[in-house]
Amino acid sequence: MAREFQRGHKAKISDLTPGTDLYVGVQISGPGLTFDISCFGLDANEQLSDDRYFIFFNQPKSPEESIQLLGAQAGDTESFRVTLDRIPANIHKLSFTATIDGAGQMSQVGPGYIRIVAGGEEVVRYAFTGSEFTTERAVMLGDFYLKDVWRFAAVGQGFDGGLDALLKNFGGEVAEETPAAPQQTAAPSFAPPPQATAPAPSFGAPAAPQAPQVPQPAPSFGAPAAQAPAPTPQQQMHAAPTIAAPMPPMGGTVPPPAPAPAPYGQPGQPPQQPQFGQVPGQPVPVAPYGQQAPAPYGQQPPVMAQGVPQGVPQAGAGLQAALQPYKETATGQRWTPQNQQLMRVDLTMGGTPVLARQGSMVMYQGKVDFSYKGAGFAGRIVGNATGQEMQLMRCTGRGQVFLAEDGSHLHAIELQGDGICVSAESVLAFDESLQHEVRRIEGHGIPGGALFTMQFQGTGTVVVKTHGVPVVLPVTPTTFADCNAIVAWSSASQVIISSQVRLRRNAYPGHSGETVNLQFRGAPGNFIVVQPYEV
Repeated sequence: MAREFQRGHKAKISDLTPGTDLYVGVQISGPGLTFDISCFGLDANEQLSDDRYFIFFNQPKSPEESIQLLGAQAGDTESFRVTLDRIPANIHKLSFTATIDGAGQMSQVGPGYIRIVAGGEEVVRYAFTGSEFTTERAVMLGDFYLKDVWRFAAVGQGFDGGLDALLKNFGGEVAEETPAAPQQTAAPSFAPPPQATAPAPSFGAPAAPQAPQVPQPAPSFGAPAAQAPAPTPQQQMHAAPTIAAPMPPMGGTVPPPAPAPAPYGQPGQPPQQPQFGQVPGQPVPVAPYGQQAPAPYGQQPPVMAQGVPQGVPQAGAGLQAALQPYKETATGQRWTPQNQQLMRVDLTMGGTPVLARQGSMVMYQGKVDFSYKGAGFAGRIVGNATGQEMQLMRCTGRGQVFLAEDGSHLHAIELQGDGICVSAESVLAFDESLQHEVRRIEGHGIPGGALFTMQFQGTGTVVVKTHGVPVVLPVTPTTFADCNAIVAWSSASQVIISSQVRLRRNAYPGHSGETVNLQFRGAPGNFIVVQPYEV
């Protein structure tokens, strides 16, 4: 059961949980408010001496990934994964904060909390409300701090100013935006870039080499005229925003621009931006409708792909975006599916070793030891006689082990004092704390088990393999399963053989192929697991 903290309460992490791989969840909300939730990794002087340990939306993890931003999940506005035994020695405090992005104040927030989850169980929660604050725009929620051992403190301290002010308070620096050039005035939306003296009526009109003239009034929707000297053509090309050329009307080509086209914003042909490598004033070649205009000399024509020209970065492009769907999943639990065919077990949680099928480890991180797990002489005799022998290895240490076998679908089944029957051939791994033994079935058994199966009982997790996605059915008086497709069932179920083989039918050349089934009986709450595959 989670311990409820009040503001100022402190405790050793070891008194809360023996694990060091922790999940930190923050829930905060308010009407019309948007929040930035961050973690500051501070040194012994409580300063952000290394900005790589400022974990926020633009920097979601520390270099060694001891602190990771996980995003919104499980009802939390934001969540983090913190692996205490991987935090470098120069980091002495982790401060979790929430700041308002935009207008508002902390007195407007509703009930919220910061909580810690270890091994899939919530161990501590500090709850707060907006009535505890006034005009603050930030709040320091809770801290992990190192004082001979790692400890947790519920802070709940308001802070004037937003994220920038909080960052400066911890000794960080806020990147300043580059100011605009003083001689130019920002152009309104859909307006041409500011020009010196009189704005050119069209980017495609010939440039008249003449002496500077008296500035003229700016045309409609145009930028105000600047009084600075005229920039060079190269400056115009690199400073002006990209403006897409309008699509020519159907029915033929567009004639070259007239000597005096209509001002920008008035009826007529809109001005066009000179392309890179094109001399300002030179007419832009326009192709007939449905055709592609020739590219400037030395350039490749733009290739249109779903309406986006080649070379324009698409949203979510890049190596990080491509690999994002396949990143490691961390939920703060001992057993975590990474996908349907890969399971991760965190040995730092639970404090008990894991027994896994030999050769099922595909990767591990941390300090992990693998040793042979023998069944003993009697175990080998029973395994050979019943077909329920398992070649196992013991995984111990502090780290994470990733398990898989032959692309089978994996399912972590957590037992809380109850039991489950499953063939040894369908078991990938299980907690060593579970009791397991060979159980005899009266009649035909499942393939590879003959008349026997394995029964697991106690408190812990067993990982079961299936071919494809299975279906779980409740046990009723009319529940039957093909003995070649059954995977597992609750140990309290009674198994009865149902055979459709008759002596008279043997005289005929064939049969349905469904001659032997297993019938299950039991009280409500019992179940069977069937895979879409016959062994």
